[in-house]
Amino acid sequence: MPTDPLGLRGDAPLLDAWLRFHEQGPTPFTIPGHKQRHDLVGDVVAGDVPLYGGLDTVKLSGGVLAAAEQRAARLWGTDVCRFSVGGSTHANQAVALALGAEGDRVLVGRTLHRSVLLGLVLAGLEPVWLQPDLDATTGLPMGVSPATLEAGFRRAPDAVAVLVGDPAYIGTVGDVAGLAEVAHRHGRPLVVDAAWAAHFGFHPALPQHALALGADALVTSAHKTLPAWSQAAYLLARTERIDAARLDAAVEATHTTSPAGAILASADAARALLERAGTELLGALVDRVAAARRALAEVPGLGVLDGPHVDPAKLTVLLGGTGADGVAVERDLIAAGLPVEMADRDTVVALVSLADDDESVGRLVAALATGVERHRGEPRPAVPAAAWSVAPVMETTPRAAFFAPHEVIPTDTAIGRTCAELVAPYPPGVPVLAPGERVTAAAVDALRAAMAHGTRVAYAADPTLATLRVLRSDHPTADRAPNPAQRHTTSSVEES
Repeated sequence: MPTDPLGLRGDAPLLDAWLRFHEQGPTPFTIPGHKQRHDLVGDVVAGDVPLYGGLDTVKLSGGVLAAAEQRAARLWGTDVCRFSVGGSTHANQAVALALGAEGDRVLVGRTLHRSVLLGLVLAGLEPVWLQPDLDATTGLPMGVSPATLEAGFRRAPDAVAVLVGDPAYIGTVGDVAGLAEVAHRHGRPLVVDAAWAAHFGFHPALPQHALALGADALVTSAHKTLPAWSQAAYLLARTERIDAARLDAAVEATHTTSPAGAILASADAARALLERAGTELLGALVDRVAAARRALAEVPGLGVLDGPHVDPAKLTVLLGGTGADGVAVERDLIAAGLPVEMADRDTVVALVSLADDDESVGRLVAALATGVERHRGEPRPAVPAAAWSVAPVMETTPRAAFFAPHEVIPTDTAIGRTCAELVAPYPPGVPVLAPGERVTAAAVDALRAAMAHGTRVAYAADPTLATLRVLRSDHPTADRAPNPAQRHTTSSVEES
């Protein structure tokens, strides 16, 4: 029988409903078809209770989902919260549908996840790209600066919204308050994809969350830094600059009509845990990561990402000074039963969460140090990864390119043509090429270099990158930019 060891159910209506379902043991004549039997396909279906006809009646007469979302909205100090069982991907796409009309322009940070880009395709919005500032020493993104955003508004004064990803995948934190000030001075909402920052704002050692810094909408994943089921996420918004009814309709339009109750209940439970014990648990997490950073900093040549503009709960190490190959180190970690979030030649990113303890983190630190020593080589300078360094050149809108006729040609021949597909190193899932962008030699070289260094390049129809999908040369959108001001490289250097 499922239990509630920390006694959260009294403040978590969805968790309470999930527990009551198991306690009462009904004989349901609703979906899912396994009917709670584990003798058919096994325990893989354990805990799978639907929202409709499970946590609540099919008519939702109990209102448990609405009650849970209201509690989350209060905790983050905002007007609206919607739970997602489709991760931050669903939430990002719903926000895109709520921001404007087809053909409207939006200012978008280029460290966006692919889900934001595909949200623009769904909504028919035209991105005006904003390149992040890169750290001169590490080559890592430091976020879109307020100055770059201001320059973006000069290029696109009609932009209806601003969308940025912050913190970055590797843990660097930008100036969200400064971005909010610029966006609001222009009368536009700021939307922050903070998928990796559900813990922000709940301990004094952590950065404030984006809503507390002035953002109008925040998307964050409950399953990344909080102990929720995979795919659990929150969409939180203020309604001064974002239409609540439009946002609600957008969420429903892109959401499944059969949401998994266990995912929803875990998002509710994670919120209750954060509210009740977040300060204590996050304090221990920050201390644990700080100790890990100190230990790893003792490894000769190993860089440890740290400082005032880095998430104190993120563990990111830089291997250039050791000469070790991060992909080889990752293989050792996997063999030791310690898989990490990301590894490329120069970087290893490990997710440490509330669920870790001193023993698990200690094992990781020891294995990392051993792996670095095993693969140590000649030190090499930091080279910005493809996801951060390639500036896009737009030829037409993502939506137009997504639906346009295309052809498949050799990648070298594709240089100069308009891309018809999304190509991104994964993780982090940040596009290097997107539908509607010119295939440049810089983009192709960066992608090939990433592959040569062991990074998986995802989403392309041809995973070898021997060929690319491009718009057919006889299609009118193949040579039509949405706005003359957008048909150029949008580097932050040019805009500063």
